[in-house]
Amino acid sequence: MKKIEIYKRLYNDYSKKFIYKIFLAAFFAILVAASTSATAWLLDPAIKKIFIEKDQSLIFIIPLAIITAFSVKGIALYSAKVIMIGVAEEIKKILQSQMIKTLIRADTQLIDQKHSGKFISNLTYDVGHITNLLSSAILSLFKDSLTLIGLLIVMFFQNWKLSLIAIIMIPLASIAAKTFGKRMGKVVTEAQEKSGFLNAYLIELFKNHRLIKIFQKEAYEGKKADEHLDQLKNKNKKINIVLVRLSPIMETLTGIMIAILIFYSGKLILKNEIDINNFFSFLAAMMLAYQPVRSLSSLNIILNQGLSAATRILPIIDTKTKL
Repeated sequence: MKKIEIYKRLYNDYSKKFIYKIFLAAFFAILVAASTSATAWLLDPAIKKIFIEKDQSLIFIIPLAIITAFSVKGIALYSAKVIMIGVAEEIKKILQSQMIKTLIRADTQLIDQKHSGKFISNLTYDVGHITNLLSSAILSLFKDSLTLIGLLIVMFFQNWKLSLIAIIMIPLASIAAKTFGKRMGKVVTEAQEKSGFLNAYLIELFKNHRLIKIFQKEAYEGKKADEHLDQLKNKNKKINIVLVRLSPIMETLTGIMIAILIFYSGKLILKNEIDINNFFSFLAAMMLAYQPVRSLSSLNIILNQGLSAATRILPIIDTKTKL
């Protein structure tokens, strides 16, 4: 199946059933984006009125507004996550139920072709990645995209020249994430296979436990178990290394951007093209934009994990029993 076909199938068969909850989570995501952008924007009047002009009339109002913005963000983010956790568990249950019912009705030949341990791995390992795609990825797409747009508006409002420099980081981060996403899809597939082999081995181990005791094969089976565990450990280790590999790249890109912005901002301030309050508001917006940029960069990895899992789960669900 092509990627677009998988997306359509996952939406029509699963996400569509909970679309009203997803829209509700999207509403809270809008509140997160608005409150985050407001926090950065409020630094402009705070620095200008309180610290530069020494205007005491806003000394209580602006801090209260900042507290309100952070409180709204926290409550909205909590609400959105709770809603999507519920959606994820519902979809997970539907997927597992469909797969189990398919296997119950399946021909013996299908079960014999693929060991039951691998089916168990599909039910746990793969379904988890699919639900992560349909819940965490959707929430991140709404929340982080809207937050980034809001912060970019604040940045352009403060100074469009600095904003153009900061925007360079977004495509660079996307290129890095796309590369890691392809690698992640391959590694996740390998890890799922190793997980299936381990499950298959454990089923056989427990089934033949009495024979192992009779023939005193404990040491042999222990060594065999270690081999399976080592293979799975190495694959999981590789997955986590690929995940964290994006971090130093993002940190380096951010450091370079901040250094360039401070250098260029210094020149603009000397030319009186930007005030110090505008600069700090811009800098706050850019620093707050780091988190959504990083999340959106990692989104490609989650998508590849979910798509890779869907290519293994959906054919099983679609299996027709021979009459």
